[in-house]
Amino acid sequence: MGKVYERIDGRLRSFIEQQHVFFTATAPLSEQGHVNLSPKGMTGSLAVLDEHTVAFLDFGGSTAETIAHLRENGRITLMWCAFSGPPKIVRVHGTGEPVFRDDPRWDGLIPHFPNAHLPGLRAVIVVTAERISDSCGFAVPLMEYQEDRTLHSDFFGRKTDEEFSAYCEGKEHVATSIDGLPALPLPLPARTS
Repeated sequence: MGKVYERIDGRLRSFIEQQHVFFTATAPLSEQGHVNLSPKGMTGSLAVLDEHTVAFLDFGGSTAETIAHLRENGRITLMWCAFSGPPKIVRVHGTGEPVFRDDPRWDGLIPHFPNAHLPGLRAVIVVTAERISDSCGFAVPLMEYQEDRTLHSDFFGRKTDEEFSAYCEGKEHVATSIDGLPALPLPLPARTS
């Protein structure tokens, strides 16, 4: 049976921190808007900041839907599935906020992430939990983790920070979402840490 939790601590926190992949779901307010569901991974890109706050690194890509939706309405759900060990699914429903490179909170957040040094980092997404729950994962397949892919880091590692900023500016749906919402503010500020 599923359970609702007051906080992220103990075994629940350990479970979240041990997963190699999680999913984020956001949506615009418009009924005609596109719901976004994204897989997230990369070891060291997620941190449980306290009993009610989770944060993850937002790296460069072809769109910035999560950022756009959070800027518009803040709604977000995070989900972790056990692909090994006992079956379990954990969801954190809450509000999220993108923290950009020029935000005064940036330097205080970055030390929480062992992989914050990786290239292509655009923002830190900070999520405040409003509902924390688990459910059975009886239908989730067992899969074996091999290793993190290095393609993202390899690709963006060949770019200077200025070239990465130009890359972001060249993508149609990075400054503006696929539904026309403001997404990543450009030009991208230089990294401070």
